Amino acid sequence: MNGFKDFVLRGNVVDLAVAVVIATAFGKVVEAMVKIIMQIVGKLGGSPDFSAWEPAGLSIGNFLTVLIAFLILAAVVYFFVVKPYTAAKARFFPDEPATDTIDPNTELLKEIRDSLRARPTL
Repeated sequence: MNGFKDFVLRGNVVDLAVAVVIATAFGKVVEAMVKIIMQIVGKLGGSPDFSAWEPAGLSIGNFLTVLIAFLILAAVVYFFVVKPYTAAKARFFPDEPATDTIDPNTELLKEIRDSLRARPTL
């Protein structure tokens, strides 16, 4: 039982469980947003469901419906999640300056040191 308890209470398992629950809830929010946008597309184009469309006898309407829903989903996730997240992250957690940046004063001091070493001694 101790092994099972250690497994269940391990931080990674709990973090993963929380992530799955949040992702499921967030997925429903995004799905509802896509449904609203598909309804708007339906109002503009006549129907948000293109599955009945069969040009030249090919039933590509269902594929077209799923493709449009995917593009809308990707746009919703990008514009309502990714962009605000990256903007907030950049604002509240700015990048640290690179540690490889060499201070110009340090370079000048090194040049002075090297020129002093190169001078002949008296």
